[in-house]
Amino acid sequence: MNYNKIDVLTVNTIRALSADAVQKANSGHPGLPLGAAPMAYALWTNMRHSGKNPQWHDRDRFVLSAGHGSMLVYSLLHLFGYEVSLEDIKDFRQLGSITPGHPEYGHTKGIETTTGPLGQGVANAVGMAIAESFMADKFNRPGFEISDHYTFVIAGDGCLMEGISSEASSLAGTLGLGKLIMLYDSNRISIEGSTDLAFTEDVAARYRAYGWHVDDVSDGNDLNAIAAAIESAKKESEKPSLIIVRTEIGYGCPAKQGSASAHGEPLGTDNVRALKENLGLDPDSHFNIPKQVYEHMKIWIEKGMKAESDWNNLLESYSAAYPDLFNEYIKWHERDISETLKDLLIPEGYDKPVSTREASGSILNRLSATVGNLIGGSADLAPSNKTFMKNMGEFSASSRSGRNLHFGVREHAMASVTNGIYLHGGLRPYCGTFLVFSDYMKGAMRLSAIMGIPVTYVLTHDSIGVGEDGPTHQPVEHLSSLRSIPNMTVFRPADAKETAAGWYHALTCKDSPTSLILTRQNLPVFKESSDEALKGGYVLRDSDKEKPDIILMASGSEVELIYSAYDSLRELGIDPRVVSIPSFELFDAQEDEYREKVLPSDVRRRIAVEASNSSEWYKYIGLDGKFIQMEGFGASGKAPDLFRHFGFTVENVVEVAVRMINS
Repeated sequence: MNYNKIDVLTVNTIRALSADAVQKANSGHPGLPLGAAPMAYALWTNMRHSGKNPQWHDRDRFVLSAGHGSMLVYSLLHLFGYEVSLEDIKDFRQLGSITPGHPEYGHTKGIETTTGPLGQGVANAVGMAIAESFMADKFNRPGFEISDHYTFVIAGDGCLMEGISSEASSLAGTLGLGKLIMLYDSNRISIEGSTDLAFTEDVAARYRAYGWHVDDVSDGNDLNAIAAAIESAKKESEKPSLIIVRTEIGYGCPAKQGSASAHGEPLGTDNVRALKENLGLDPDSHFNIPKQVYEHMKIWIEKGMKAESDWNNLLESYSAAYPDLFNEYIKWHERDISETLKDLLIPEGYDKPVSTREASGSILNRLSATVGNLIGGSADLAPSNKTFMKNMGEFSASSRSGRNLHFGVREHAMASVTNGIYLHGGLRPYCGTFLVFSDYMKGAMRLSAIMGIPVTYVLTHDSIGVGEDGPTHQPVEHLSSLRSIPNMTVFRPADAKETAAGWYHALTCKDSPTSLILTRQNLPVFKESSDEALKGGYVLRDSDKEKPDIILMASGSEVELIYSAYDSLRELGIDPRVVSIPSFELFDAQEDEYREKVLPSDVRRRIAVEASNSSEWYKYIGLDGKFIQMEGFGASGKAPDLFRHFGFTVENVVEVAVRMINS
């Protein structure tokens, strides 16, 4: 492809438009859009995408991992015919606009994922590339390559400094994701100054060691060289590709070019004027897009529309040639799970105590035979997490059909890659590790919740019941941490039947992620437990009185304690109610009438029992209630000994209840 003067004018228009928007908002990051505009333009003119249908299944995916440079992508969306108007750009960073400070999935058409926390976009893109190759293996047939697209990323120095990008890039190289192409905006500047202050490594050598194809473009303004590098990367089918593009932050602004001050603050009115003069644009015109640029962009808009039309025709022919596959393809993209799963999820054969992780593994394997687009794995803990789907193969560089993913010991990347798999479309992903390691995943889990995407986190070994591994591996504060994330459903089941309910919720939910919190130790299966657990909280054993003397409540393994305490208290003439609350979020979402029925406000004697320090329990027990909890970290020892040591016994529950009754 040979670019000419009109292409250079378009690039400079992107620069000026971005600078104007940041200046008007008096907030933002102009440096990246000014420096990276040529690479972004060269990339978008080489991508298959259509602004008229941003959700076209076989479009190339684009991720701006360096999300602080959001005005770059908003400028591109506007010029390439997406539903981002000039007025929207003038509203950059304003409340209610579709051009927020960082790109947000589901908020602006054409944005594939929410980025901003650096490196997350890199890992999301790895997930998208995994999904594309899996879908291609499943559905493509000779002459009918209905899944045949690339995933592109623009990342900056900060993205590659973050550990998550290292984890994800290592995995991508191991898997040989040849349709993943990352353009590295190497401007060698961070907020504090030159990257030499903290980042002197040989990035090219690192990525070659990961197993990537690496190319280098020495002049970030050379559109033809960038386009040639992209074409070369496309020809490398066995390895992901890194294209290092040497740019200057704040390019074109004489007073700011190449300096850290160009990164995260408006250029200033005089500097914006100087920028436009330097680029040969009208310095007195703001948000100006020359008519010839709009005319020129029609070429690319029409090219995208034709690519989509050609694919639609291909899909129509595919539906005639392979009707069963076509129907399955459509079903996978509908992202809806049949109500019949409720019967499927009822666990069978549990006539003796079983850990909820074991029950989860059994349920997962029953699901895998019915939900064909269920895909996932663990951070090297599948045997412990029980997250391996039997007879479903293993996804690898040599086999794209396997539904079991091996993430390696890469928790943060695993969670973010899982987000990317879902965002691609067509698949229902899950991932697993020990609950204590959710700390490593928090950034990506938070983004799952922000985006409202229903990925499933399987988090096992959920308490001091981990035992001899000691306090480093015993999650104490983690339930509170996860419960504090808005739009995250935390589900800690008390037995196998509640575990089934948790999986049912996770797979039928459409707008939030779910964390399943599961035990290592065996738990009894209660005859009274049921799918009422889907309400988040319910009465497991009730008082004979209209008004119980005391309410005992718990989640997970501690439900066994209050279940047994019920019998002991009745022997003492005390009539309790036992309430299982596997999910605060689901219980709080119920009607006031239901919650009042379960936890009547006139019963003020209440005890909550949980091997955590989750202060959220106080909204249920009130000022008069008691919380039997962890006051500090755990210890190394056998699980039964630890529970006794820290007061998680039936005897202690009964003693606390009696004191409350007698007070």
